[in-house]
Amino acid sequence: MKKSEEFLGLPIISITEGRELGTSKSLLIDAEHGSIAAIVIEDEDWYRGVKLLPYPSVVAIGHDAVTITSSEDILILDDAVEYEPFLDQNIRIIGTKAITKGGTIQGVVSDIFIDDNGKIAKVVLGQEADTQKEITAEEISIFGREVTIIDSAVPGKTPVQEKQQVSVQAKDAPKPAVQQPKSPKIAEPVAAVEKKEEEKTVKPEVKSSPTPGAVPVEKETPSVTASSAEDRHRRFLLGKKATKRITTDNGIVIVEEGADITEEVLQKAKLANKFIDLSMNVK
Repeated sequence: MKKSEEFLGLPIISITEGRELGTSKSLLIDAEHGSIAAIVIEDEDWYRGVKLLPYPSVVAIGHDAVTITSSEDILILDDAVEYEPFLDQNIRIIGTKAITKGGTIQGVVSDIFIDDNGKIAKVVLGQEADTQKEITAEEISIFGREVTIIDSAVPGKTPVQEKQQVSVQAKDAPKPAVQQPKSPKIAEPVAAVEKKEEEKTVKPEVKSSPTPGAVPVEKETPSVTASSAEDRHRRFLLGKKATKRITTDNGIVIVEEGADITEEVLQKAKLANKFIDLSMNVK
């Protein structure tokens, strides 16, 4: 079991290629399952967008490095569609208030412990060592963006009453629309099927005959380029708000906490090598 800080700032090493592929920047949290979904990587190509290392691809988290099998295990944003919800949620856990269901604040989360399978095993409340308190993952019901909810009894209610309340809330919740079963398809006449087959064979020939001034089909569907990945990431950031003050290494302010992310802010962050830092501190 390791603290979250032991995952960060480590070089990412491919053990089959003998290459250093970047540095572990932050952890992408899967709040629903209480686990680490991926490690966010910072490298010399940071301006091309966020790069993710899915946690199942990690071979080991060592004292001096994170080892993986191959550089192919690292995903760019365009190849990591399934991780976009986690990026949008931007759950950090550390820094959130820990509150019981009864409405009592227990403290602020100062660190988390992660087991070898990437599951969050427990959280630490408080900064001072002599007053710190540990809460196991089994005692936590929700890892929220601003608040971590501790699964404790509500004052004045028995466990049976709590379960009844949850049951009533679930009963009163709007039910999803029932999808009507689709009618079975009626077999088409043989002549109609043959006609469709003929149309399929003709279509490629029509595509291969360009009209004057038309662009060839193969040029209309280019492969994903670094430029498109960067544009997509910029669009993802535009309009969001900074969750902390971002400055250059010389102390010049790029964006204030709570300010909107604009094109000007993105340009400043890019020039100051703070694009990744900005990307991971927005909401």
